Amino acid sequence: MSRRLHHQMTYEAPLAAVVEMLADARFREQVCEYQHVLRADVEIDRSGDTMSVLVEQVQPTERIPSFAKKFVGEEIEIVQREDWSAPDRAQLHVTIPGKPGHMEGTITLVETGGTTVETVDVEIKVSLPLVGGKIEGLVSDLLRKALVAEEKVGARYLSA
Repeated sequence: MSRRLHHQMTYEAPLAAVVEMLADARFREQVCEYQHVLRADVEIDRSGDTMSVLVEQVQPTERIPSFAKKFVGEEIEIVQREDWSAPDRAQLHVTIPGKPGHMEGTITLVETGGTTVETVDVEIKVSLPLVGGKIEGLVSDLLRKALVAEEKVGARYLSA
């Protein structure tokens, strides 16, 4: 079993500006700060039109339900890797080291009339008997909230 999440973020900026934002480690750090992560490390390697982004973060688990908290403990480490094969598309991989689950999907950017839409389409899989589906739903909700936070920080970043 797995769960699919499809989420769009709209930026009032051209594609090139959004690409530059996504390639800025400081922007990624601001998104982590906005979400009150405990610790974060961002690495971006850019070469021409390709880019590799690695965001490792540790978040508190105080706001997740107890049934899930017993699987992850007091903190949860999340490793997000984006492999951009072109300025407008990437493969997205998210793992929780040592835990039975992962997310795989794509990120696409499309500009229309000076506005850019970033679409994240991801499949969430948690391999735990009985509670896997519940945890997939929880992860989907958490990811959606993280993407909403990213959009808010991005709008502020692009307007500066």
